[in-house]
Amino acid sequence: MSVNKELKHEFDAAPWKGKTKRYDFIKEGVIALVFVMVLTIGLSVLMGSPDEKPLTFKGWAVSNSDNFYVTAVQELAGTSGTATYGAPYNKASDGLNIGPLWLQKWVGVTRPIDSVNDFVINPLSTQVLSSDIASALATWNAAADAQKQAWATAYDDAITKVEGKLSSVPAGAYGPVPALAKGLTDMAKAGALDAALLSQGGFFQTDNTKQILFFGDGAYLDDAGTAANLQGGTWGMMNETGRYPGQAWLWLYSFWYQIPPFNNEESKPIGANADAYIMALMGVLSLGLILIPVIPGVKSLPYKIPIHRGIWRQYYEAQGIKRRKK
Repeated sequence: MSVNKELKHEFDAAPWKGKTKRYDFIKEGVIALVFVMVLTIGLSVLMGSPDEKPLTFKGWAVSNSDNFYVTAVQELAGTSGTATYGAPYNKASDGLNIGPLWLQKWVGVTRPIDSVNDFVINPLSTQVLSSDIASALATWNAAADAQKQAWATAYDDAITKVEGKLSSVPAGAYGPVPALAKGLTDMAKAGALDAALLSQGGFFQTDNTKQILFFGDGAYLDDAGTAANLQGGTWGMMNETGRYPGQAWLWLYSFWYQIPPFNNEESKPIGANADAYIMALMGVLSLGLILIPVIPGVKSLPYKIPIHRGIWRQYYEAQGIKRRKK
């Protein structure tokens, strides 16, 4: 029996004549908000990530001033990790390769980093310096590039020979390099280096590339990563800090770093270029996953291994679907 559409519309639009109950929308909203807030705070206390203190140059210089000092010398000498990295920061090396494919070299220098000026000279130039540090800075700026390199290399070599024991470094023709390294260390201890490096990118700074690279050149960041179980040997790519679980879906990437030849940084060509090879390997695996429906042999596996028929057995029986005969 059909219902007249106009009568149905009038019935639906008629005022409600049944029972009513007062509803306080504000009260219910506040209750819901408080409940969700308490639940969120409770779960964050029980399951949330640890609130680790940020790493700072002040913390580095205070906790391990000798390592910071040595790193500053390496930046001046051009022997630090950043100074010798290659593209996209400089042309000091060809970078990673996959056989004849030199990926970093092809991309080129897209984010130039001058470890001497960006990490040492420019930050010092922003400060009110003591007379000896100011004199050392003026001497450095007035010298020829060859002379600067000679001073810094000589001092870096001397420190390397005594395995970083600064008190054992013999006197030599180091020019203003020791004073500049001391000035930068004192600047970091005072907490001024963090702000000086941050301000190089403008007032609203969101790019911390220089800070992270400088951290990576010394032992401070690496030691912090080891203490928090974030190294590659402890599956750090899929952890947060300590024993807290992080991005567990990244286990497939971390897995390759645990096995030969990827876990041997000294082995060539694969170990020394593990990042590039693993990136390519994961790209191939991902592409294979995407192309499963069109790969001969693979796409027919469900017919050869009919696990799905066992899972959907009751459905097939209810629908009267019989197994297809080959």
